[in-house]
Amino acid sequence: MQIEIISGSPRKESVTFRVALHLQQQISSSSPHTVNIIDVREWNFPLLQEVISSPEAAPEHLQPLAKRMFAAQAFILVTPEYNGTYTAALKNLLDHFPKQSHKAFGVVTASPGAMGGMRASQQMLLLIPALFGVACPNMLIVPSVDKKFAPDGQLIDLGYAKAVETFTREWLWLAERLQG
Repeated sequence: MQIEIISGSPRKESVTFRVALHLQQQISSSSPHTVNIIDVREWNFPLLQEVISSPEAAPEHLQPLAKRMFAAQAFILVTPEYNGTYTAALKNLLDHFPKQSHKAFGVVTASPGAMGGMRASQQMLLLIPALFGVACPNMLIVPSVDKKFAPDGQLIDLGYAKAVETFTREWLWLAERLQG
């Protein structure tokens, strides 16, 4: 299965990107699936003008990303919380592509604060059905992300390992069933 983790933070020193790195490492090492990260910081998206209908229809500079989005069979969305919701950069990227019918979506929010982006997770639960995706009921909400994950994605708060393992196990179960 082709999995894309979309890291939705546009900030240069994103601490939520650490979680995306960790999930990529964990899923890659514990499953036969191909796991990539789409980092919104690497793609210069204009405000939505029209939905990209195929990789070939994408502007030339976005064709590599379009190929990955169309090939993906499952997604994990990783975002910080901005004013009670996910980032505009994440929404703008997703809006450029067609509906993602019957594909599993994992919800991951992270924040240096105590709530871990909980309000953003609730907003993402409204977004995913609008994309025709299937949200995994198990979410990963990461408070104090800067104290749990190192910049290279390594988990430094080993007490948090169980939460990460539960999320990945449950999300993989859903993604594999939807693809089966």
